[in-house]
Amino acid sequence: MAKYAFYLGCIAPNRYPGIEASMKAIAPKLGLEIIDIPGASCCPPPGVIRSFDKMTWYVIAARNLSLAESLKADVIVVCNGCYATLRDVNIELKENPQLMQKVNSLLSKYGREYKGEVEVYHFIDVLAKDVGINRIAEETPLKGDGMKVAAHYGCHYVKPSKYRPSTSVEYPELLDKLIEALGFKSVQYVDKNMCCGAGGGVRSSFLDLSLDFTLTKLQRMKEVGAEALINICSFCHLQFDAGQKILMDKGLLNFSIPVLHYSQLLALCMGVEPKRLGLHEHAISTKEFVEKLLELSKTKG
Repeated sequence: MAKYAFYLGCIAPNRYPGIEASMKAIAPKLGLEIIDIPGASCCPPPGVIRSFDKMTWYVIAARNLSLAESLKADVIVVCNGCYATLRDVNIELKENPQLMQKVNSLLSKYGREYKGEVEVYHFIDVLAKDVGINRIAEETPLKGDGMKVAAHYGCHYVKPSKYRPSTSVEYPELLDKLIEALGFKSVQYVDKNMCCGAGGGVRSSFLDLSLDFTLTKLQRMKEVGAEALINICSFCHLQFDAGQKILMDKGLLNFSIPVLHYSQLLALCMGVEPKRLGLHEHAISTKEFVEKLLELSKTKG
């Protein structure tokens, strides 16, 4: 059984605990062991902290990585921002011994040392690498039966390309394949690779501007008949779910598209109770989408 140190980040445990619950529900069913990282802190965000004080960014990330090293397990993440920070810092420190020494000098004040002994993986890459798309299809009794959904990859999963060898910047495919393994149709739409609008501190400092991005993407998904939006990042998840509600309240949006993290969709198709996955706590209701999926499964059964 492959073992990973589960790095939660901030958004999942504080705003969408259903993402954590879904990961812990699916892991043992798929032959994965994910263990908590006691004492883990914010990653910290690549678009904010790195821009203001890069050494602080390195040190905090290295501390988190050192905690995973203590567990003797590679890191698995469910947020693209956390993925970018932890993966990029891990690579940069391994490639630059002088920088690693400087970081460790600062970490030593807090009784920690980063050794460069672990790797950092996005959870969908773990699903592809350690489980396989065929097994995922076999382990999911509930199928989408062609229901149309729109995949959102997010920026940090695909960029910078030199640190993301497992995917294509312009034409990522893995999430689409994972979606279709569950029987859904992953629709293609204009501006598919566009940012959700939240990253780089834009959501915090310029909310209306960030929501312009969100609105555009939602409109593009609606144009091709998407019945749900499937993401792989808890921060993108927040932007599309909570941000969509803000757009509706402002009268800028007259439709809604339910938002699910892929881990939630996978757990749902594996038969996990929707309430356990926190789907009832989303700002945008997932009820109609879930009910249709369950009804299709009954019909097929």
